[in-house]
Amino acid sequence: MSNNSFNASEAPLWFSRLPSLTTLIMDNTGLQGQIPVDIFGLPQLETLVLRNNNLTGILNIGNTYGSNLSVDLNNNSITGFQQATDYRLNLTLVGNPVCNRNEPPARFCSVATRGNDLSPSNNCGAMSCGANEVLSPSCLCLHPYTGTLHFFSFGFTDLQNSTYFNILRGTLMSAFLSNGLPVDSVNFTNPTISAFSYMEVPLHIFPSGRDPFNRSSVSNIGSLLNRQLAPLFPVRYFGPFYFVDEEYCCFEGSRGSSNVGLIVGVTIGVSVVVILIILAGIYAIRQRKLAKRAIERSNPFASWDPEKETGAVPQLQGAKWFSFEDLRKCTDYFSESNCIGHGGYGKVYKGTLAPGQVVAIKRAQQGSMQGANEFKTEIELLSRIHHKNVVSLVGFCYEHGEQMLVYEYISNGTLRECLSGKSGSRLDWNKRLKVALDAARGLSYLHELSDPPIIHRDVKSTNILLDTNFTAKVADFGLSKLLGDTGKGYITTQVKGTLGYMDPEYYMTNQLTEKSDVYSFGVVLLELVTGQAPIQRGKHIVRLVQEAMGGPNLDDIIDPVLGSGLKLSGLRRFLELAMSCVKESGTNRPTMGEVVREIENIIDEKGNKGLSSYSFDDDDDDDDDDDDDDDDDDETSNEERALHSYAA
Repeated sequence: MSNNSFNASEAPLWFSRLPSLTTLIMDNTGLQGQIPVDIFGLPQLETLVLRNNNLTGILNIGNTYGSNLSVDLNNNSITGFQQATDYRLNLTLVGNPVCNRNEPPARFCSVATRGNDLSPSNNCGAMSCGANEVLSPSCLCLHPYTGTLHFFSFGFTDLQNSTYFNILRGTLMSAFLSNGLPVDSVNFTNPTISAFSYMEVPLHIFPSGRDPFNRSSVSNIGSLLNRQLAPLFPVRYFGPFYFVDEEYCCFEGSRGSSNVGLIVGVTIGVSVVVILIILAGIYAIRQRKLAKRAIERSNPFASWDPEKETGAVPQLQGAKWFSFEDLRKCTDYFSESNCIGHGGYGKVYKGTLAPGQVVAIKRAQQGSMQGANEFKTEIELLSRIHHKNVVSLVGFCYEHGEQMLVYEYISNGTLRECLSGKSGSRLDWNKRLKVALDAARGLSYLHELSDPPIIHRDVKSTNILLDTNFTAKVADFGLSKLLGDTGKGYITTQVKGTLGYMDPEYYMTNQLTEKSDVYSFGVVLLELVTGQAPIQRGKHIVRLVQEAMGGPNLDDIIDPVLGSGLKLSGLRRFLELAMSCVKESGTNRPTMGEVVREIENIIDEKGNKGLSSYSFDDDDDDDDDDDDDDDDDDETSNEERALHSYAA
């Protein structure tokens, strides 16, 4: 916050209400008045820089400050320092009236002017020092202990920014003084970046008093720096480092005697360097493994082996891979309370993903799982389907022997539940027309706009879901088949579907076409009118409606929830459309695109005749009218034979 033109004000009380504050730098910001004593007691505060303001009064830092605290109050109007004789940590009061009274120790009042080395220089006049002596910030000619700090993980690039080095200086001084080492001050000169991208900072450590360091002090300082004991590690903005010292020139006694302390310090330093290099290598290997694992998670088929799995690498469009653990947690470990359905494939669970997205998770049970290639084909198919009237695939799991599909969650249940009253929602005639149109559009998309076209193969009222606005969405593609480019049919070796909805022609010939879905959808349309399941007391809904439409009592088959058929606009036309969908011969059934247009015409009173050529009164073939009854009997007979044979 330095160098901002704030309105002149006292230091706010909220300064002392930030328990996680570690660094506060407000240089030249118009602060005035007394510094709150509580700010010095913040448990994590390490650096406080409030220089070039108008702070006044007697400085009181209390007695609860941390051992790492470094304080810079240069150029304010402080007139006294309450703890002057006891305070041993890093503090500068240069440019304050208190320094003119010779009350605090000189080290608090050494002048700090910016030199070319990012360290406090001196303003001691034209002083010269003898051999091996350097002028310290305290204006004394001393014999400093020198060396170089090597940082290999620093967090800044501006080596001329004194703010960072003030933090480093304060941390070092706090460490030296809290360990009882006789250090007066430190200097940094000309930091550089080495060829190995390390930051190298030459360091001068000045002794307290006028005498040189003894061997014990040098050894302890070198040991402290190289072992990086608390509170030195880690240094804010600088990270880990190692220290390489230079031979100290000026021990008391013989200069030629063995320098045991330096030997120990260098040995420890070399050992630390070797250990750090080993740790850095281990860290790099671990990060490489984590990166590889992250890539595999984002593309679980990255290592797909066509030789082993048969088939090319899956091409997915928008489907996300979930780990088994992700789905286990979001379903509360597949709790039964989150189970919202089950079938031949397995159970379906409601789950909530991390962003709060509610999903339906379809978990395959043992015995219903597919091979790797079949599962790959299914998720490729599902990931390509994007239509507002088709349930979207959110993702999948293929891990730990599990196969799970994650779909968008549709909150209003199935169409069958609404028609039976189980869901608690009742559908009036307008809503039923809208549901029919939505579902028809979804199937039309699969047949005519999907690339390649898709045959659903299990269209039924339990596979049509309704959202909160009663928008219908076609769901459950567990039995879906792709239509190839070579024809409109698909020869199956095993007939699959649901009794009551299955196309009799498909059952009899094993020839699967999109018209098989049209037949199943016609049964759903009849359910919308009658509210009944496809087979009631052994009688199929197609036969039931067929008989009613030929007699005077059409109201007998209409869902009581709807009331009289006379009040239902377009009912007769809707029934004729449904019956055209369930004709025995698939070639005489409309396409789903034609079904969509006819329902739109029924809803729109100004619509044209639409599907008149597929009305219930038309013949299935080109025979004379005298053959109509025989054709109808044959149709019913073939359908019932197919149903009874499948049931057997």
